[in-house]
Amino acid sequence: MPVHTIHVAAGALSDGQGLRQLGELGLAFALSSLIGLEREWRQKSAGLRTHTLVGFGAALILLVSKYGFGDVINGSSVVLDPSRIAAQIVSGLGFIGGGLIFVRGDIVRGLTTAATVWFTAAVGMACGAGLAILALVATGGYLVTALLYRVLAERLPRAGGVRYGVRVVYEDGRGILREVLAACTGHGFTIARVGAHRLEQLAAGQPAVAVTLELGPEPTRRRVEELAAHLSEIDGVHDVSARDLSDETE
Repeated sequence: MPVHTIHVAAGALSDGQGLRQLGELGLAFALSSLIGLEREWRQKSAGLRTHTLVGFGAALILLVSKYGFGDVINGSSVVLDPSRIAAQIVSGLGFIGGGLIFVRGDIVRGLTTAATVWFTAAVGMACGAGLAILALVATGGYLVTALLYRVLAERLPRAGGVRYGVRVVYEDGRGILREVLAACTGHGFTIARVGAHRLEQLAAGQPAVAVTLELGPEPTRRRVEELAAHLSEIDGVHDVSARDLSDETE
C-alpha cells in the first residue's frame, strides 16, 4: 500500500499537471499581479493585465517545456533541453519591450515599463522552474526598486553647476509661449532664464520660434523629461527636447 501511494504521487508529478505545478502557476499569477498593480497604480501604459499575462504565460511556457513532451521521449533517440524554451521567452519579449519604448528628440519614454515587463517574465519563469524563494525575493527587490528608489533618486544631491532646461520649437503668432510657461509653472518649476530666436519657416510654411527655458529650483532630469513630454502634446509645438545646460555656452 505505501509503495502504491508513492507510485501515484510520482506519476502525478511526471505528468506535469499535479498540485505542485498548479501551485507554481498560482505563485506566478500572484507575483505578476503584484508587480502589475504597482504599474497600474502609476497609470503606466502596461498595467495590471499586461504584467499578469506576461508572468503567468512565462510560467506556463516553462512548465510546458519541462513536462509537455514526455510522451515523445523514446530512450536516447529524443533529447529535450528545457533551457532552450527559457531562452526563447527572453528573446520573444523583445517585441513587447520595443513597442513600449518611445523616443522623441531627446525624450525617452517607457524604458522602465519595458524593463518591468521583462522582469515580470523572469519572475514567472522562476515560478515555473520551481524556484519559489528566488521569485519571492526578486519580487520584493522589484518593489524596493520601484517604490523606495524613486523617492531616493529625488532626494539625491545634485552635482554643482548642473542646470536643466527644455528647448521648444513652436509656431509663432499663436500665443503658444503662454501655454508653455503655464505648463512649466504647473509642474512646479520656475523659469530662471529664457533664450529665444526665430527659425526658418517650418515645412508647412509657418514662421517658427525656438525658445530655451532654464528651469528651477533644483530640477531633476526625470522631472524635466516629464515636463517635455507634456509640452510636446501642446497644439502648435513641433519639437521638444530636455537639455543639460551645464556645458552650453551663453
